[in-house]
Amino acid sequence: MAKTKKTKGNGAAQRRAKETKTTSARRSSSETISAIELLEEDHREVEAHFDEYEDAEDDAAKRELAAKICLALRVHTQIEEEIFYPQARTATEDEDLLDEAIVEHAGAKHLISEIEEMDVGDDLYDAKIRVLGEQIKQHVKEEEEELFPEVKSAKVDLEALGEKLATRKAELMEDLSEEEPAGRTMRVDRAAAGDKPGSEDKSR
Repeated sequence: MAKTKKTKGNGAAQRRAKETKTTSARRSSSETISAIELLEEDHREVEAHFDEYEDAEDDAAKRELAAKICLALRVHTQIEEEIFYPQARTATEDEDLLDEAIVEHAGAKHLISEIEEMDVGDDLYDAKIRVLGEQIKQHVKEEEEELFPEVKSAKVDLEALGEKLATRKAELMEDLSEEEPAGRTMRVDRAAAGDKPGSEDKSR
């Protein structure tokens, strides 16, 4: 029997999620991790979440996946901006590519903030998740095809940088996850996530 589009989508999401778990297990058993490997693992993880969101049919599943997407992207963009991008800028001297990446992050974070202020079923909620997914897909493509190869060719200790990224990522995941209220799309500590003070939800 021919597979439907929905079935194919489910299969792709499941394969991507499985690949992410396999990579995570392999990474946890290693003493060191390359910065590029860690960031690419993050990319695959959030791509899997977007795929799963497209296949989700009930509000609870969508709410959980949206929270995972927002958390993963906030942490990922912050460790890149704090640690990876400054090192990449020094090593590659590619100002244009890094500046564009920063601007793309700003656009994604703005959309994430809007999503976090909404709930499943609100007007444009699904559309904003899809648009965010498309923006991230393009950003990931540029990083993996342009920036990462430049960094690999430069004189950068990717293992040492990877350890710094992993440590900071673990700190942020713990801090921001604790801010998630039950039953709602996650509203993280925006000051910790790099947003301007005073932008927190007044209902908290």
